[in-house]
Amino acid sequence: MTVVPVLAADGATVTLGDTMLLAPTTFEVGSGELWCVTGGNGTGKTTLLRAFLGSRGLTAGSVTVTGEPVDMAEPRHRRLVASLVEPIPVARDMTLREQVTLVAASWYGNSAETGERAERIMERLGLSSLGDRFPHQVSSGQSQLFSLALTLVRPSGVVLLDEPERHLDGHRVDLVATLLAERAGEGTAFLVATHEPALVDACDGRVELG
Repeated sequence: MTVVPVLAADGATVTLGDTMLLAPTTFEVGSGELWCVTGGNGTGKTTLLRAFLGSRGLTAGSVTVTGEPVDMAEPRHRRLVASLVEPIPVARDMTLREQVTLVAASWYGNSAETGERAERIMERLGLSSLGDRFPHQVSSGQSQLFSLALTLVRPSGVVLLDEPERHLDGHRVDLVATLLAERAGEGTAFLVATHEPALVDACDGRVELG
């Protein structure tokens, strides 16, 4: 029986006029695999993630998620794919804990278990002690961890991350690398654009652009 990859790119290419935003790229990511996208600035890392997200069209080739073309209008695609590619809008007048719980409730319903899910991901990311603070009351690194919590608290079979190490010190980068590897071990497929060696070392595969 043929196994359909969770993520697949076949000659995926993006050009804008005479500018090559993403050179032809081909690879496959299976269920439970953590893959990194590496390369210099301007080689197309974010463009590739946006193609899988559905916010950037291709000029040649294809990308698929679980064997199907990417379509942001499809509820199935939106439920399957979680992402931290673009900045996540946050509410200034809600605490970190309230917002993570709200995202969890929007997917799982409003229950005690939903609150426990939110608390678990905040604890794993070292945010529990900051749960009663508001977004403007935390550092840039803590804000990045908050964005990761908002991304990872929801159900997903695929997670797309653009430089999740941004603003994080070495200890927190290791924390994130461990958490992503654990989630991959539970069956989630990850595609992570990164410059961080600790994240690359945690990956099962690598797409080198440029």
